[in-house]
Amino acid sequence: MAKLKLMDFYADWCGPCKMQGPIFEDLAKNFSDKVEFQKINVDKEGDLALEKGIMVVPTIILEKEGVEVQKWMGVTSKEELIKAINMALK
Repeated sequence: MAKLKLMDFYADWCGPCKMQGPIFEDLAKNFSDKVEFQKINVDKEGDLALEKGIMVVPTIILEKEGVEVQKWMGVTSKEELIKAINMALK
C-alpha cells in the first residue's frame, strides 16, 4: 500500500490556521498508521512553501507516492479531508 502524506502549510499569525490546526491534529491521531502528517510553518520553511506553490495559508496538500493528489486552500473540514484520504488509500 502506498504511503500518503498530508501536509498542513500554516503561519503562527494566521487566524484560520488556528482553526485548521485541531482538525489536522485529530486526523493525525486517527490515520497515523496509514498517512504521514507534516505541519509546515511557511515563515520557517519558505523554500518548501515556494516549491509547493503555497499562496494562501492554511493550505493542505495530499500526496501519494510523492505526487500531489489534492490541494485545499483555506480552512477545510475534517469530513472533506477524511473522504480524500479514504479515496487515495483505495
